[in-house]
Order: sequence, then C-alpha cells, then structure tokens
Amino acid sequence: MQKIFFLFLILFVAKVAVAQNDPHTKEVLAWQKNYVATHEVVKGEDKKYFRFFPIDGAYFVMADFRRVNDTIGFQMRTSAGTARHFFKYGTLRFSIAGKACLLYVYQSEELMTTEKYKDYLFVPFTDKTTGNGSYPSGRYLEFFASDIKDGKMKLDFNGAYNPYCAYANGYHCPIPPKENNLPIAIKAGEMNFGKKH
Repeated sequence: MQKIFFLFLILFVAKVAVAQNDPHTKEVLAWQKNYVATHEVVKGEDKKYFRFFPIDGAYFVMADFRRVNDTIGFQMRTSAGTARHFFKYGTLRFSIAGKACLLYVYQSEELMTTEKYKDYLFVPFTDKTTGNGSYPSGRYLEFFASDIKDGKMKLDFNGAYNPYCAYANGYHCPIPPKENNLPIAIKAGEMNFGKKH
C-alpha cells in the first residue's frame, strides 16, 4: 500500500513539474506574480488573500472577432450607482468544452481621449462561478485593439481579474452587462478575495 502511495506521489510531482515548465503556465504564473506585487489597492500582508483557480489551458481559446459599428454607445452601470459611457467595439465568439459562447468587447469613451489608452478594450463578464468561487459582481479581461489579428483574438481566462470593489469600498466599478453572462463556469483566473472588507 505504501509503495502505491509513493508511486502516485511521484507521478503527481512529475505532472506538476511538467505543467510548470509549460510556456503558457509560466506566462500565467508570471502575470499572477506581477499582478499581486503591483496591485494598487491591496497592500502589505493582505496580499496573502489573493486566490486563483488552477491554471488550465482549456480556458485559453482562440476567438473569432467581429467588429460592431456603434457610434452611439450606452451607459454601463457601476457599483457606486453611477454610470460610464462605453461603445460596443465588437464581439468574440468561441467555445469551451463544446459550449458556444459570445462576449461583447467594449471601449470606454473616457479612455479613448487619452493617448495611452485610446486602443484599450474592456471585457467585463459573469459566469457560473460568479458568486460561487469568483467575485459576486463579475470579473474583467482587457487587451488592446492591436491584439486582434486577422479577425482572431487569443482569449485567456487565466488572466481574468477582479474589480477594485472586490477589495475595498469607494470605487466605481463597471458592472458587466447581462449580455456578457456566460452559460458556463469559467474556473480560471482570479477567485474571490480571501478577506472581507
């Protein structure tokens, strides 16, 4: 019995070692380390309360991007009861575990006026882990227009992160529109923060 246990232990350690040498896993681990180290809201000892789902390549997908010509935009509600003006920039279609999914990509009217963020794109979303492992108001993905190539976009939910409202009060965090509610559980990216505020 003891030999079987040690055999399983060796296989487990070998599997973890191989996974950590995988380029995608290394990239996500580096992102997580930098994200925690440079976080603007969570400081000091509270950094130990960051939690992430296990890194999973199944949530790193190639999505089909389609541009949306939205010249009017809409008001996206925030956690503080205010609203911010966004434009629909496009849609991302992809599948995870055989389930077809669609997410809208948004562009902030305010950020479009700055040189640094004029091409910044924002994807707030909810899924079946929302409030059940991940932050109850949803999570965010972000990228730039230059990341879209030939109508394709590499979408990595291992990089999904929480809004500032997950850690402290007083922020105006955009609430994901209902159209960005995914019909599956995204068990990747940041989990709910381990300390209540």
